[in-house]
Amino acid sequence: MTSILTQQPQLNAPTICKLDNGLTIIAEQMPVEAVNLNVWINVGSAQESNEINGMAHFLEHMVFKGTPNLEIGEFEHLIEKKGAETNAATSQDYTHYYITTAPQDFAELTPLQLDVLLNPSLENEAFEREKLVVLEEIRRSEDSPSRRIFTRSMETCFETLPYRRPVLGPASVIENLRSPQMRDFHSAWYQPNSMTAVAVGNLPVKQLIEIVSNSFEQHYHSRAESLPNNIPAVVPEEPFTEIVRHENTDESLQQARLIMTWRVPGMENLDQTYALDILAAILGQGKVSRLFRELREEKGLVNQIGVSNMTQTHQGVFYISAALPTQNIEAVEQAIAQQIRTIQNEPIASKDIERIRTQVANRFIFANERPSDRANLYGYYYSQLQDLAPALTYPEQIQSVSAQDLQTAAQKYLNPDAYGAVIMKPLGNE
Repeated sequence: MTSILTQQPQLNAPTICKLDNGLTIIAEQMPVEAVNLNVWINVGSAQESNEINGMAHFLEHMVFKGTPNLEIGEFEHLIEKKGAETNAATSQDYTHYYITTAPQDFAELTPLQLDVLLNPSLENEAFEREKLVVLEEIRRSEDSPSRRIFTRSMETCFETLPYRRPVLGPASVIENLRSPQMRDFHSAWYQPNSMTAVAVGNLPVKQLIEIVSNSFEQHYHSRAESLPNNIPAVVPEEPFTEIVRHENTDESLQQARLIMTWRVPGMENLDQTYALDILAAILGQGKVSRLFRELREEKGLVNQIGVSNMTQTHQGVFYISAALPTQNIEAVEQAIAQQIRTIQNEPIASKDIERIRTQVANRFIFANERPSDRANLYGYYYSQLQDLAPALTYPEQIQSVSAQDLQTAAQKYLNPDAYGAVIMKPLGNE
């Protein structure tokens, strides 16, 4: 094992350790009677080719279907026996797996967690059974109005980037996947140099690192496979030059939906995202935000409205969503565009900026209260950037954003005359 690389002397004080085999371990002692182990793998749906779209999520399911050492269901039984918790998630840019245990059980359960990650059986019979589960999850997703609307919005926002595809993949692709393909995918991506293991909880840092390191070495068997050479190139798309509008009807809706999206910087241009985070809060987060106040409270044009700045790795999405009566769509779309023009032309009052700064700082503190919160924070940022500083300095970065920065960001990235628009109307409201 190599020596400690970094230690941050702050409210958060994670230790970063790089093993000789390429695995990064991040550890922090926290005086809460729990320990969270969160393992991040740098693969999600964005790294898949169209021919295997959905493989990363399908593999997440199969990881829990036994190993040469553990029968199917045995891992979950041993976890539950100790009162511990386990789960996993797959996104466009990563997959991560986590367990939360009592400190005294961490050394016993960590090897089990790493065994299922590193040595899934991926047997064909279990593979075909679980395929049916994944296909049912896809069907449920397609039956969800909110998921359908989001999928259509991403297809409208991106023309070529893999972010336009659903993480679950299409049923037609999943139906044709075979277990040898998944074995190759697992062997290529579930390698130590593509993994970040984060352990946070009430054990000494040295002990946390030793437990994770020893458990990894116990269950990892070196593989010669390299990353696939057919990974789709991910090149950020140019901003919209006009309004790209798609309208549909949806018989399951009770009221219409209006989605407006802009292509904005992602994690690879992190310094340009802070102003957009603040703009999202000023426009549509909370009851004193501009769009909520104008369109819901004052004019009664919408039932719900919200704004988020989705910072994905290669390119982000500035996302405005409203639920509203069909007859109000045009007026609301025009009002949103006008609010953006106002921000572009008039400096935001210092009291509004200060309110957002306080909100962001408090959210950061509140989101650091549990071991799982911190493990998620560290794992996400380090797996995406190989750097923890942005995770720890986020409040300071927000504090440094000026009124001029906000105006410039709005002018550069939020063109009120060029964006992606998705309108979904209830049946009978064409």
